[in-house]
Amino acid sequence: MTDTPNTPSTHGTTTTGTPTTGGAATTTPLVELDDVSKYYGNIRALEGVSLQVHAGEITCVLGDNGAGKSTLIKIIAGLHGHDAGEFLIEGTRTTLGSPREALDLGIATVYQDLAVVPLMPVWRNFFLGSEPTKGAGPFKRLDVEQMRRTTREELLRMGIDLRDVDQPIGTLSGGERQCVAIARAVHFGAKVLVLDEPTAALGVKQSGVVLKYVAAARDAGLGVVLITHNPHHAYLVGNRFVLLKRGVMAGSHTKESITLDELTRQMAGGSELEELSHELAKAPAPAHVGGRPVDSGGHPVDEDGKGTPSGGAAKP
Repeated sequence: MTDTPNTPSTHGTTTTGTPTTGGAATTTPLVELDDVSKYYGNIRALEGVSLQVHAGEITCVLGDNGAGKSTLIKIIAGLHGHDAGEFLIEGTRTTLGSPREALDLGIATVYQDLAVVPLMPVWRNFFLGSEPTKGAGPFKRLDVEQMRRTTREELLRMGIDLRDVDQPIGTLSGGERQCVAIARAVHFGAKVLVLDEPTAALGVKQSGVVLKYVAAARDAGLGVVLITHNPHHAYLVGNRFVLLKRGVMAGSHTKESITLDELTRQMAGGSELEELSHELAKAPAPAHVGGRPVDSGGHPVDEDGKGTPSGGAAKP
């Protein structure tokens, strides 16, 4: 970006500062959140969250349901603005006004629903909303041949060999549809790729396929934000890990500074799980076994409510 201080960009994005200095251009994060917070009235959705996304790296954001992952995605994608902290794109403090501005600045987001039309062919979905045309005036029409050719070439470049780009995208597996969405984002010039739980609804094999193409996007020089609740998937491809818990950061690590076991422990609750295990170990034994009813004093009773003699067995 070349925006000057306090000057709107050509895309309507308002910047409030100058690019940060003191490091080489190659080390400047493509996207950086510094102590970012987001509130909805009195509800704290995010508070004090920081992360960096570098070119050729994957930053994984992990958290349970309600941790704030969706809110974080919406801030990076330009859907919602942040209320506090700083949002920097290539070192420039920025406030995004819409997802279109984020796209224009090279931030592409692939949501779980993928935003595809199942009955349309693969090439049509690949260019959905950005269709090239040929001709002029009343003879202007879609350049179908170019779309077919480009779709096939871009998918092959990402290592995706589809049987036929004319087949409806709804006939592809979940993993293949995710891969088409990733290739589409790369083709349209994304510098930062945000993936919202891409393996959540997939089996082991399809998850592996998707992770392979996520790694391919990283190797192509993109900065990737991988939102997931699966620490095993994150550790396979991730370079940095940010853990969220109820809207606040529970940890921030590089791959060299944390093991998979420790990442899993922190993701699963860590000390809370240990405390729970101690409580369960100390829990008293059940008052009865096998579902036999008991009275208020904990003594077994028959099905008709009559007590059983001390030391005796219940009637058959």
